[in-house]
Amino acid sequence: MVWEYAMRAFSKRSAWLFCGLGLLAGAVRAEEVGCVTTAWKLIGANHKVCVDAFEDPKIPNVICHISQARTGGIAGGLGLAEDPSQFSLACRQIGPINLPAKLPEEELVFSEGTSLLFKSTNITRLWDAKHNTLVYLAISRKVIEGAPANSVSTVPVMPWGK
Repeated sequence: MVWEYAMRAFSKRSAWLFCGLGLLAGAVRAEEVGCVTTAWKLIGANHKVCVDAFEDPKIPNVICHISQARTGGIAGGLGLAEDPSQFSLACRQIGPINLPAKLPEEELVFSEGTSLLFKSTNITRLWDAKHNTLVYLAISRKVIEGAPANSVSTVPVMPWGK
């Protein structure tokens, strides 16, 4: 009973920390679509792959889904484990897109911590004006040393039928 309470309390604290860091970066939070277990653990949380969805905060009618590996076990359940840099990204237009007058060429649109303090998955929106396309680039970032893991998805800005 005490162990379960400690795990929940620590998880809430680490969630608030990451929420605060995400707000500082100006990025949005995702909502979980679901998770699939990839390895069963006798003690602690199972290893799994989870899918989250988020909307671009400045481009209405663009939604992205990111799947990420999540480490289980006791450390994973406590929020102490470092998640692997394994993810996939898909973004789509789901309605008419009206671009803002001054769209930055590059802007962070999503960030999520994948370790207690030093590692995150960031999604940056790039604007390819020549091809009239929004490009979303997901990368794994470490504070001290970068990680080469990345995924890309594009959304051509097209007329939306009536």
